[in-house]
Amino acid sequence: MSDETTGHADELTHTTDEGDVQMVDVGDKPDSKRRAVAAGEIRLQPSTIEAIREDGVGKGDVLATARIGAIQAVKHTWETIPMCHQIPITNVDTEFDLGEDRIELEVAVGTTGKTGCEMEALEGVTTGLNVVWDMVKAVEKDDEGQYPDTGIENVRVLTKEKHRTE
Repeated sequence: MSDETTGHADELTHTTDEGDVQMVDVGDKPDSKRRAVAAGEIRLQPSTIEAIREDGVGKGDVLATARIGAIQAVKHTWETIPMCHQIPITNVDTEFDLGEDRIELEVAVGTTGKTGCEMEALEGVTTGLNVVWDMVKAVEKDDEGQYPDTGIENVRVLTKEKHRTE
């Protein structure tokens, strides 16, 4: 049994008995409808948040661009996380919440297949937040070109669900 089915950390599913790295064989697992939701936040200066609200950032619509980046990252997770399977993505939802000095991004991913989609949701969050940073870096830099008020934080999986499709 694998780590995913038993939940025991002592069974390393991505290594052979000899210690070599391997991809987990999910071929015999039944298809299940799966959903994962991840979230994270980027801390920004209040003036940057206001510029985003007013669509006043020189590079363009920050949240629309970040949404596209998040969706692209979800679809390409298998290319950047070495042991992830390429899975059929059935849905991606992104939701931004603008606070006074931060933006929270929540990404929900749906799939029907043999393995979960938590990594896809996490990739969507981290890439979406990185896109926000890229879009606002000119206004976030201080006089020395540093980012003392900017940071990506609290990236986590909120929920994961699995329902047999039989």
